Order: sequence, then C-alpha cells, then structure tokens
Amino acid sequence: MTLSYGGEPVLEGASLDVEPGQFVSLVGPSGSGKSSLLRAVIGLQRPLSGTTDTGLPANQVGMLFQDDALLPWKTARENVALGLRLIGVNSQAADREADIWLARLGLTGFENRYPRHVSGGQRKRIALAQVLARKPKLILMDEPFASLDAIVRSRVVKDVVALVESEGISVLLVTHDLEEAISLSDAVYLLGQGPRAHIIQRYDVPIPRPRDPVKSRLHPAFTPLHAKLWEDLSKEVDHRAEEAA
Repeated sequence: MTLSYGGEPVLEGASLDVEPGQFVSLVGPSGSGKSSLLRAVIGLQRPLSGTTDTGLPANQVGMLFQDDALLPWKTARENVALGLRLIGVNSQAADREADIWLARLGLTGFENRYPRHVSGGQRKRIALAQVLARKPKLILMDEPFASLDAIVRSRVVKDVVALVESEGISVLLVTHDLEEAISLSDAVYLLGQGPRAHIIQRYDVPIPRPRDPVKSRLHPAFTPLHAKLWEDLSKEVDHRAEEAA
C-alpha cells in the first residue's frame, strides 16, 4: 500500500498483518506515515495504491486518538452511550452498557460527571469505555497515552492491556515510545524516515501473556530488543540525514 499527501508518496510499499487478538505497534520518526496508515485502515484516507482490508464491518473497528473525542456538554455516561445509540441501541440499553464499561474502568460514581470535572486520566478511561462499549474486534490507537503523566499513564495502559487480553481484541498502536511499543506488543513494525518511507523490519516480542506492561520491562528479552530497535531506527535516521546533506 502507498499513501500520499497531494500526490507525493509519504509511505510506500507498506504491508502488515494484525492477527485476531494480537497487539501490534508502529514506531518510527515523525513523517514516516504511521498516523496516515491508521487513517487509511479506518477509511479516513484513501491509499494512492493498494488496499486495506480489516475483514470487519465498520462498527467493529474502533479508534482511540491522542486527544479524546468527548463532547463537553455530555456526561461520562452520555458520551459512552452515544456510540451505542449511533448504531441503533435504544437509550436505556445504551446507558446500562455505558455504566458497565465505566465500572470496568474504575469510574463507578463518575457516570454523571462532565469531562471538565474529571482528570486527564479519567477522561482517557471514558474515551476508552466509549470505544470498548461497541465491542470492537480491532482498535486503532494513535498515541493515545502521550498526554498523560507517568503514573496515570502506567495505570491506564495496564487497564488497556488487561481488557484487550480478556476480550481478545486486536490492536494497532502508533507510538514514538519504543519501551511502550515493546512492553505492550506481540510484534513491532519499524518505519523509516520519510518522505517515501517504508517498513524496515518486523520484530516479534517473545514476552508471554497475560502481561504486566511494567514488569514486562524486566523480562530478559526486553533490553536486547529495545537496543536493536533503537540501533536500527538511529541508522535509518542518520542515513536519511546524510542523503539530505
């Protein structure tokens, strides 16, 4: 698949698979087309060539953005229920399902609060509940944890991993954080420097599941894999810098 802006290719020859129940990350420098690839998968951007095929109906693919899409004039319950109502679930059933997912994400008692009355971490959990309530088979995540501080981030990430594992959901994550990519993923794809970026390599992560994202960093495979990813990314960036000089 090739993706472009204004007819100029930004990502060329991209080919990757996300198996059912698998967590896959995309890493690489800015401008390598990571977010463009997510937009193509969800149908927000048309490829210049090639196709994307999730094999799933649109209502079984969810998207979690870096900035949440919560409506400020709706409560947590109303925000979560909104996605369900848009696919035809009646109001009472949507509210019940919203409360179930808010509870699963530790937000019991916050159902009637507006986004401005909760913390950044709680907003992220509400946004996650909004996606999960629709029971997607695939979730696309575009740096969804970048705005959170370290402690809140680790807690939210742990919740995400537990839910993804328990529900058998597939995830395609874009992140600039190599440690996050390895600790969360079954496989990591490294994209090169743009323009005309490409997938350099796929790295399988041999850390067993169920997985604690923090403790997984102590696994013997973690440090060597991080070093290899960093080395390969650095080589690609340095090579492109030499070409531009």
